[in-house]
Amino acid sequence: MAQRRTNKQVQPESGPEKAFGRALRQFRESKGISQEALAHDAGVDRTYVSLLERGIKSPTLRMVFRLAGILGVTAAELVAGAEAEIAGSNEAEAGYPEAMKAANRSSA
Repeated sequence: MAQRRTNKQVQPESGPEKAFGRALRQFRESKGISQEALAHDAGVDRTYVSLLERGIKSPTLRMVFRLAGILGVTAAELVAGAEAEIAGSNEAEAGYPEAMKAANRSSA
């Protein structure tokens, strides 16, 4: 008897995909935008935004620019947020864009 394969998604605990997802979520929440609204404006499905935020999928460069534009930040700020997440220290907050600092303060 053949065994069934599950299509379970493994969520990474760290790494660039997870860091980008955390940065994306912080920017999105700081702007008060839902996953559904962000996905609609980006022309993708809401589940894709969820997969990005959980670090399961990696965005294309084109998508990074598209998401950043919708969020009203630069692609560099979005990537800097991911880099700060990877650094994972208080010193990294010095490199956070102002929107990320505000999001961190409001969520604490």
